[in-house]
Amino acid sequence: MRNYKMTLCAAICTLCVGCSDSLLDLTPECNNVINNYFTNEEQILQGVNAAYATLQYSGQYGIANYVLGELPSDNTWDEVPANDGGNYGQLDEFNMTSSNSVVADSWRHNYIGIQQCNVILNRIDAVEMEDVERNQVKGEMKFLRALMYFNLVRIFGDVPLVTKETVDTNEYFGQGRTKKEEVYKAIVDDLTDAIKLMQDENSIKERACKPAAQGLLGKVYLTLGDYASAIPQLEAVKQNPRYGLLDDPDMIFDTNNKGNKEILFDVQFESGLNGNSEGSDALRMFSPSGTINGAKGHNLPTEEVYALFADNDKRKTAYLKRTTVHLVSNKIKQTSEVVEDCGSNAVVLRYADVLLMLAECYAQRGLQDDMDLANDCLEAVRGRAIDNLSYTNYTDKDELLEEIATERRKELVCEGHRWFDLIRTGKAVEVMTAYFQKTTGYNGVTVNENNLVQPIPLSQIDTDSSIKQNLGYN
Repeated sequence: MRNYKMTLCAAICTLCVGCSDSLLDLTPECNNVINNYFTNEEQILQGVNAAYATLQYSGQYGIANYVLGELPSDNTWDEVPANDGGNYGQLDEFNMTSSNSVVADSWRHNYIGIQQCNVILNRIDAVEMEDVERNQVKGEMKFLRALMYFNLVRIFGDVPLVTKETVDTNEYFGQGRTKKEEVYKAIVDDLTDAIKLMQDENSIKERACKPAAQGLLGKVYLTLGDYASAIPQLEAVKQNPRYGLLDDPDMIFDTNNKGNKEILFDVQFESGLNGNSEGSDALRMFSPSGTINGAKGHNLPTEEVYALFADNDKRKTAYLKRTTVHLVSNKIKQTSEVVEDCGSNAVVLRYADVLLMLAECYAQRGLQDDMDLANDCLEAVRGRAIDNLSYTNYTDKDELLEEIATERRKELVCEGHRWFDLIRTGKAVEVMTAYFQKTTGYNGVTVNENNLVQPIPLSQIDTDSSIKQNLGYN
């Protein structure tokens, strides 16, 4: 029971900002802060900042969400599978173990963030605030909680659902894992509430607003195959004049152009702040060996995905870059001589993704008017990337869906979407089996339906016998 309790206790201790340098230092002073904090608006807003800060953790958008959404797919590969204890190589070669540190961090850091959201939601009604501000904060916390649960349920399948502040950690032992259908219902409920509570534009640019919740809810409905419910949410973003496609794809990820009109929501990183602690380590981790100091060679773009881009496609050089040895994502920029302190934000949701999701939803419905709308959305994304592109009107539903899938693969490469797209469309086993058969270095690597979710961390199973392992893992 200890490790699972420590995860929840660590979550509680994130409330103790300035109380202790250690998340696990449960001193009487810290307990006093927990019990007596969040009694005024200033403290609530500090807690909100702490909730956002958990998104920077390595188990969330610091590292894990990039690799868990790309490395098992045909988009990226691991240069030295044995590096870092083989934890990244396991994802690439489908020999995952329940002691893998990447999935352990993903589980732990998402639940720390969820606890922080639960604390704010539990305590905010007792604090004197303007109603508009209170509703905005509630909406943001529900959005963040939904985002974290959406990532968890896609990674692990059934996961424990906790939607209230954990005061006594013992009450959650024996609960086991909640069926994913119930988790998805909670995600939809949170995002529906967030849309009602949040403003169309946030006074703090870096934080979430209503269109981000609409876009995420659209993605959740798309994942569930509920296209009729997804379309209104995605159309609301499409019709919002604050968002649109940039003319130059290279400007989307320019660190001097953060928060541009294509970004619905991203996780903030910045070089040179707080002793170089506010940057991301993604650049070092995802650069080929020998190209920068300490490069690990994880999550490198494949030659196959690079070959999909035509030479006149501006994204070929905007999104990918060839080094002296291998390809690397050009969406993550070096912003400091301290390579572990990268200032590139982690993009969670952007306008091009919304258009391609809309295209897929319309194509899935398959009516003539829907097919026209799907083609329009697809061509808008393509046309931004390729000058003087001739309009292609796909009339066959399956052909159109295949083109949309290919376009998503190119447009969103290295952003953490490809693996989940393959799972969502039911093509993961087929595509990866074919990829392993034609790609050198994968002799004997196989994939099956059990691999569509990751193993539950062994530490959680060892501490709570009600948490059972996913099929196919020990």
